[in-house]
Amino acid sequence: MSGHVFVVGADLRRLVCDDVLVPTDRSLRVSTGWRELLPADLVVNEDDAGLCLDLGWDSDERVRAVPGDEPRRLWLVDTVDDGERDSDDALPWLLDGAREALAAVARREVTTPVHGRARRLVALPALGTGWGAAAGRRGTLLQQLLPVLRVAAAEHGFDVALVLHGPSDLAAAQRVRRGGEDTWDLPQHLRDLADDLGERARRGQLAAFVGAGVSAAAGLPTWEQLLTELAEQSGLDGGLRKGLARLPAQDAAALLARELGREQLESYVEERFGPTRYALAHALIADLPVQEFVTTNYDPLVELAAADIGRDLSVLPFDDAEPGRPWLLKLHGDAAHPESIVLTREEYLQFGDSRAALAGVLHSLLLTRHVLFVGTSMQDDDLIRIAHQVRTAIQAPGAAPRRRSGTVLALREDPARARLWEQDVETVAMSPADTPAAEAARLLEVLLDLIGCLSTPPTGYLLDPAYRGLLNEEERALAEALGAVEQAMPAETGTSATGEVAALLRRLGSPACGGGREPAPADGATDVEDDRLQRQRPG
Repeated sequence: MSGHVFVVGADLRRLVCDDVLVPTDRSLRVSTGWRELLPADLVVNEDDAGLCLDLGWDSDERVRAVPGDEPRRLWLVDTVDDGERDSDDALPWLLDGAREALAAVARREVTTPVHGRARRLVALPALGTGWGAAAGRRGTLLQQLLPVLRVAAAEHGFDVALVLHGPSDLAAAQRVRRGGEDTWDLPQHLRDLADDLGERARRGQLAAFVGAGVSAAAGLPTWEQLLTELAEQSGLDGGLRKGLARLPAQDAAALLARELGREQLESYVEERFGPTRYALAHALIADLPVQEFVTTNYDPLVELAAADIGRDLSVLPFDDAEPGRPWLLKLHGDAAHPESIVLTREEYLQFGDSRAALAGVLHSLLLTRHVLFVGTSMQDDDLIRIAHQVRTAIQAPGAAPRRRSGTVLALREDPARARLWEQDVETVAMSPADTPAAEAARLLEVLLDLIGCLSTPPTGYLLDPAYRGLLNEEERALAEALGAVEQAMPAETGTSATGEVAALLRRLGSPACGGGREPAPADGATDVEDDRLQRQRPG
């Protein structure tokens, strides 16, 4: 079966996947950002040009597996042209390297993809787009690289994630996909749903609710699994542990909290749900042009995924909400603030009193936005209470008939649960009831990928010179006119009018105003940084 090519904004070092392609050159240098993924004894030297690895090439090979015992395998790919090729030959040479690398990856047997994913996931950056063979030709590279990745995914059966960093890169890649071959293997009703949700996101009408199912793809426990883990920690005898399974979840949590003590419980949650690698779904959701996020999860993975593409989320109620800044509401607490977590029956009962303001935020979203629920079974008592309160409010005497407040993306068909919630939200299943959960979860990722493609603003690269080749005649004329505005912009935005214009230019990809491709951090594992370092290589 054919794999799928995802386009996502993320940091390759923190994305959960099975294989990563790492750009290098003939001297086998990589940027310092890859250090945390490399075996320590493999790095023999570090200087301003990056890390020198204790490896060598065999003859004319361009792909080299990094040795190690980690389940995630790194593959070094030579992306830096030696200068002997002219510009017409350099890009085909680079694409040949990508094909060779993906073929080598396919020869490694992976029987169980990471965290039970249905398909193996191979991730790579936009190879060679710094000082490599595609330097200054990012638009042309994307137009030619994406078909290469699609052919490899179809031939080898694994999924591929093209991981990009800056907003202009994402906008350009999504334009290429929208104008190219249709590669989303989705039934028509899911395509129609993606059109609707993509349009809502573009208009600023969409909010996102992230449940525990999303974080399960990153290896974190669901509610039931967490209780099992806590039971193992508690030291309860066999009889009590067997009875624990028959209690409602919140009551089981209350008993475990009593046995463990609140301090030990908080310590366990803080450690178990601390920063870790985020799943593909986290990154796809964080990429959406959404300003309001809500989660019942304790982990920081949504905000980490957002930060890696330059979206600094205010985490409520711990941070101040700021005008124009996107935010994430932690409805049941945050592992970074373990005293805030909601777990036991008593804490759920207190939620309606001491945390009424937090519930009010979700009330507001359900009344004023269309909320996309991902990774939740909709069985949480707080969600049920909040939905009931909103339903009561909009069905008040004299109130006009209201639309449903959101869409639940369910993995598999469950007609009874869909009927239960039909007054409040539309439930859309990815697959029939007998579909394996991992396959349904993968289909959900494909749907999120399509929503992201359709919702990405089409002008985010207009003023980025690296993508001038993607523009049509009308767009080039507009870019030239706006270029004059760029030149006229003062160095300091002293007035509100200047700030508004600067913000517009940033959204259009202007490097002069801080838009487009964001500069890689000093230790960033990005292809741009990697190739710039390699230009300084000896010889």
